[in-house]
Amino acid sequence: MPTSPSDPTGLTDLAVVGAGPAGLAAAVTAADLGLNVTVLDAAERPGGQYYRHPAPALGATRPEALHHDWAVFATREAALWAHESEGRITYLPNHHVWTVVPSTTAATASTATTPTAWTLHAVAGHAPTERAAGVTARAVLIATGAHERQLPFPGWTLPGVVGAGGAQAMLKGGLVLPGKRVVVAGSGPLLLAVAGSLAAAGAAVPAVVEGAAYTAYATSLPALLRNPGKITEGAAYGSALLRHHVRLLTRHAVIEAHGTDRVEAVTVARLDRDWRPLPGTARRIPCDALAVGHGLVPQLELATGLGCATRRSPDGTVALDLDAAQRTSVPGIWSAGETGGIGGARLATVEGELAAHSIAGVLHGPPGPLTEARAGSGQDASRGGRVARLVRSRARLRAFADAMAAAHRPGSGWTGWLRDDTVVCRCEEAPAGRIREAVLDLGAGDARTVKLLTRAGMGWCQGRMCGPAVTALAGESSPSPTPDTAPDRRPLSCPVPLRHLAELPPAEH
Repeated sequence: MPTSPSDPTGLTDLAVVGAGPAGLAAAVTAADLGLNVTVLDAAERPGGQYYRHPAPALGATRPEALHHDWAVFATREAALWAHESEGRITYLPNHHVWTVVPSTTAATASTATTPTAWTLHAVAGHAPTERAAGVTARAVLIATGAHERQLPFPGWTLPGVVGAGGAQAMLKGGLVLPGKRVVVAGSGPLLLAVAGSLAAAGAAVPAVVEGAAYTAYATSLPALLRNPGKITEGAAYGSALLRHHVRLLTRHAVIEAHGTDRVEAVTVARLDRDWRPLPGTARRIPCDALAVGHGLVPQLELATGLGCATRRSPDGTVALDLDAAQRTSVPGIWSAGETGGIGGARLATVEGELAAHSIAGVLHGPPGPLTEARAGSGQDASRGGRVARLVRSRARLRAFADAMAAAHRPGSGWTGWLRDDTVVCRCEEAPAGRIREAVLDLGAGDARTVKLLTRAGMGWCQGRMCGPAVTALAGESSPSPTPDTAPDRRPLSCPVPLRHLAELPPAEH
């Protein structure tokens, strides 16, 4: 239950951070299994980045037209509201959790080294009326999702250049287009979905510019064959591009955007195997908007702040190292969805449900029989059988996700399209030349040292935008995270008013 951070006396079984596909599935399943659940969600409505809702004032009559698997989400959302009315789930929108710490209440006093409860501190509401809020729980599930990976290039700060996911969010949440003529570029399957949505909504999409080659999937044929639904989905995207006369350029990248007050054209060049632009292949494409993104990066600030172990994903990003039950390396902390590696909404839903079963087993004992209604079908006769099916689904979907990540991983040569005057860190206006100077002349060998020398990554976004680029320019390429290459451990995962910190109990200062 929500409490004051200075008096966190309420206790819930499970606190779920995030109400996207993973968090929503975990919360509903945990409530089905008899747990009391509190969901803290930074957004105003459940669904996360994937299931964005148009504002009610826009009067959208068919929001499902912009989404895949809307029926699955609608069922979960209805279950959330049903459990809330029964008192099983407390849903707290507009709650930005900024830290999770072992609870210091008398109710959780224990001589064991493992905390028996956790306190989640959050900023509730929006400025200037935001307030401090706290929740105490016996277990925590982190389902914070991911944000876009951006690789800078000359002109990427021009108005009209937006993230690929940002363009989709504009369409889903605001029913607006980023422009009338939109080039979609970067790498990853999201590009196809974005281009199809923009074209269906009336935008002209002259090209989808994909840095990778789809032939890379041929090395993962078993994973493809085990996921025929993904093949069908890809074919649907391809047919949509053909129907709207959208050209697909693989092994190409936007290496420069041109314009004065707004982007007016982009330069596209063919790439070699390491993503270096090939001389003599550049061409201009007129446009008034560019939607660009190179996949997603797991959002790990809460988890790494707790000391949760990480691993290197096939796409080069850092993800949480989770066991078969979705547990992190910190007892009492679980995670599901993109935090464990980018895999999409279906995998996130499976992992969320698996995590709920694991948490229920720890808090309420081993699996027991489920009623037919709760299991979802007459064939799911027991909770154990349901878990076994979820484990198989996760293995199948994770294998495809890893193949997808490896196929679309940016090559190291992409930094070749950066001029020294290209801004890399937008918050601190740090150009590529300054970062290269820190590495070549001042001896910086990792992103943290570069940050200390150049301020790149010290701005408002705390490296979310420039982090991958700074890491690449710093020359970090270790196959697995080390204390130097893993994401920074930070006590605050989002901006917090100082007065909220002053209200904390002395033991948590």
